[in-house]
Amino acid sequence: MFDSNTAAQWGVEFKNIDVGAVNLQVAVAGTGPLIILVHGFPECWYSWRHQIRPLTEAGYQVAAPNVRGYGDSAKPQDIRAYDMQSLTADMAGLRMAVSPEKPAIIIGHDWGAPIAWNSALLYPQLFSAVAGLSVPHVPPGDTVAIDLFQRVFTDQGKFFYMVYFQNEGVAEAELSADPQRSIRLFFTALGGDAAAGAWPVDKPYDRSLFDQMIEPLMPRKWFTHDDLTYYAGIFEKCGFRGPLNRYRNFHRDSDFLRKQGKKIIQQPSLYVIGEHDMVAQMYPAGPAVAMQKYAGNAHRDFTLPGCGHWTQQERPQEVNKILLDWLASLPE
Repeated sequence: MFDSNTAAQWGVEFKNIDVGAVNLQVAVAGTGPLIILVHGFPECWYSWRHQIRPLTEAGYQVAAPNVRGYGDSAKPQDIRAYDMQSLTADMAGLRMAVSPEKPAIIIGHDWGAPIAWNSALLYPQLFSAVAGLSVPHVPPGDTVAIDLFQRVFTDQGKFFYMVYFQNEGVAEAELSADPQRSIRLFFTALGGDAAAGAWPVDKPYDRSLFDQMIEPLMPRKWFTHDDLTYYAGIFEKCGFRGPLNRYRNFHRDSDFLRKQGKKIIQQPSLYVIGEHDMVAQMYPAGPAVAMQKYAGNAHRDFTLPGCGHWTQQERPQEVNKILLDWLASLPE
């Protein structure tokens, strides 16, 4: 899976790095100030393949880990091992292992964005700047998010994927039955070029994830057969239990983050979202409004017209320019 051809194609070296509680498989490249790139679900380090070489050519060292549960990284069985406290500690440990003397910049997409936001929030001495793609930084509110989703969707007889993911073993079985089909449907249904109805929004609450989904045309301009094969190979090996466990810690995360008493990102920050990203629909006032409220220091935000959920994969050139311009603006 992590073969020499893949490493050579994307200019990385794969390392097994002890980050404290666990070991992570990390794609490392370049020299200079460290940038940690944190992927989301159901992805891996590969979601940053288009960013790694431009960042290293700009004078940065890049470390793109497979988050615990993914690829060849550690895969604890316990659901609690995937809470935000553990995952932010992994990022802090990775920073210390790769760049023990100097702060790092951390950038995340999808679930990787909250990991990045909260790593910067909890370890300000370790991270000098932070960026998030798709998911904005929003501290825990009065109602835990999963309870809100239950009320808005399930209690009204509607399906919502995060609620479906709560039942241990159910989503694992569906996703693992055919990883290539699972990745193909999940990715293409949430892309900016998805067909109408590709991600059904009105199906009954007791249906499965892929029920009523439309088989997509492949390849896409931004998602090739090779990309699909690589991702499917990752999940054929590691399975989906660890990745899905991230969704089963809403209450634990809320309790932990509330106790920290921190809400506002103090470091320079950047937020990027696609115009057609379904995440935008989860924030009635708009995700950019949340970012302006909770990211106070030198914050910038961008919306990419026509782009879906897979921000840096769908629009690599635009995202790379935004990232490089932002990085150039940061204080040394």
